[in-house]
Amino acid sequence: MPTPPEPVRADGAPPVVVKAADILAEAARTGVPCAPVRGLLPEGDLDTAYAVQRLTIERELAAGGRIVGRKTGLTSPAVQAQLGVDRPDFGALLAAMAVPEGEPVAAGRLLQPKVEAEVALVLGADLPHRDCTVADVLRATDFALAALEIVDSRVAGWDISIVDTVADNASSGLYVLGSAPVPVTRLDLRAVRMTMTRNGAQVSTGTGADCLGSPLNAAAWLASALAATGDPLRAGDVVLTGALGPMAAATPGDVFEAHISGLGSVTTRFAAETEGDQR
Repeated sequence: MPTPPEPVRADGAPPVVVKAADILAEAARTGVPCAPVRGLLPEGDLDTAYAVQRLTIERELAAGGRIVGRKTGLTSPAVQAQLGVDRPDFGALLAAMAVPEGEPVAAGRLLQPKVEAEVALVLGADLPHRDCTVADVLRATDFALAALEIVDSRVAGWDISIVDTVADNASSGLYVLGSAPVPVTRLDLRAVRMTMTRNGAQVSTGTGADCLGSPLNAAAWLASALAATGDPLRAGDVVLTGALGPMAAATPGDVFEAHISGLGSVTTRFAAETEGDQR
């Protein structure tokens, strides 16, 4: 006898999706990381994991939040191999996630932050096609910026599978944009070189080619994936294209600086514990 389908709430979310979203939300609210949510969801079921992510973002929007862009994750072959996947993932960027350069990240604002350097694109036109090409991305992009993504996981110890990170909005936290926009026509993004330091000591290096072959490839993949969901990238969106090198853990008082050739530098500072918890 076939298993009956799980009941669906009036808002369209199955109870298992609501439960997973509730657990992740409670971890974010309390600052206490939770157990992995993959045990609640069908094994390897990315559709259900993205449903958890959508519910989380819908709740943020209902509370007054605003989507300002998207991020691509899992663009490194090494990280894909670690999680046993052969594709990137994506998450939403909210206005509240943007940290102005020079403004410290409050102690306690995040649970388990790590920092990675990326190329950010800011779009001047929509990317509505499911078969988006690099040429489409080039035509639609107003400019590129050096960026730091401060990733975070609501799951204790970063004990994540692909299902966990997708459900957790692709392990999003905050992001910092540099202040020197550069037209993409002046850059070979595949060839850019990145160096990131923590408190003056080098902790990460990489190139544009380490991000899915090129940040433009990552952006084209993201645009195609979002168009397929009916929620495409739009003019004005910020696109974080993915890490150019390994991430590094952050603790209160740390200062990170990334230099990306052709794009300049971007810096962020984590407030010391004595500066107060502004969660």
